[in-house]
Amino acid sequence: MRHAVHCTTLALALSLTLVACQARQGEEAAATSATTATAAAPKALPTQTVASQNGSVTVTTLVAGLEHPWSVALLPDGGFLVTERPGRLRHVSADGTLSAPLGGVPAVWAEGQGGLLDVVLAPDFATSKRIFLSFAEPGPEGSAGTAVATATLGQNALSDVKVFYRQEPKLVGPNHFGSRIVFDGKGHVFITQGERNDRPTAQKLDMLQGKLVRLNVDGSVPADNPFVGRKDARPEIWSYGHRNMQSLALDPRTGKVWEAEHGPKGGDEINIPEAGKNYGWPIITHGINYSGLKIPEAVGTSAPGMEQPYHVWEKSPGLSGMAFYTAHPDSKWNNSLFLGALADGSLIRLTLDGDKITGEERLLKEVGARIRDVRVGADGKVYVVTDETDGKLLRLDPPK
Repeated sequence: MRHAVHCTTLALALSLTLVACQARQGEEAAATSATTATAAAPKALPTQTVASQNGSVTVTTLVAGLEHPWSVALLPDGGFLVTERPGRLRHVSADGTLSAPLGGVPAVWAEGQGGLLDVVLAPDFATSKRIFLSFAEPGPEGSAGTAVATATLGQNALSDVKVFYRQEPKLVGPNHFGSRIVFDGKGHVFITQGERNDRPTAQKLDMLQGKLVRLNVDGSVPADNPFVGRKDARPEIWSYGHRNMQSLALDPRTGKVWEAEHGPKGGDEINIPEAGKNYGWPIITHGINYSGLKIPEAVGTSAPGMEQPYHVWEKSPGLSGMAFYTAHPDSKWNNSLFLGALADGSLIRLTLDGDKITGEERLLKEVGARIRDVRVGADGKVYVVTDETDGKLLRLDPPK
């Protein structure tokens, strides 16, 4: 009898244990299901509010963890392409998902200021899926030069990659590659570049350093370029006497191309470059050497046959990236020009009355980052990338 009672008691205990285990398993399954549901839910993107003279601006971090991003292109589906200077091209989906690096990117010279630079969509991107990339291209014996390639954008890689333009000759040195790309809507593409920190090259018409270049979109030289037919000049040149042009944009109101370039210590400037004109570097400048000494070649801030800057900063903000904000009459930012500022760690907004610059404010000082590129979306929002080891893609919602 005692044995029967013992067996009954043991069976009851085992039954209770089984029930408890099943209950715990049910709780764990419910917890796992809840965790999975939470992970699948859209994550709230980090935001902060910054001040502006027109009211508060909401800044949203769309993606972080980019290594020195240099340029951002806005895709028609609401996504983005972002270049990272070490040589990576990333796709960011409209929901903020960051892709692995895309394959097929040309080999870049990722030293000093060199690397993978600008990315823009071809005018016929909607049908061709073609993009343009600027980069520092390696050459013999440690030399490098600005280059532009075209490619077809695929889901995970580029295809049909072709070098569209090469700066010649290639030079040794780590600095001043430019480089921005803009289409003028008339079948031409403009490409900026630097003088590779070799100052005299900006004045030499048989070299492409320190020049704004204009080509047809098929890579040929337009017949009406200003130096076509001259044996002592490169036919690709549109204007010359530039230092390091890291900003370029087309004014959609007028069709004029605007560029901005770094001065040395002081003298960053905006120009509206005209065919064949000489913009003076290094003969005329508002800056001095970083050592505090005068630029050896400089004669002052003006000289015969050389253009004055359209707008100049005596203290260099370190300009990079440029975008017009127009055709948004309900926005307080309408008719503005945005420029990234590296040294100043801000986004510069210039107010415009036609071509006239009427005012300036500096945004994003609270973010404390170097602003490398800026683009304006069709939605009236402004997108920037920060040049940091942990670089970010940010969206700015204009003040109401």
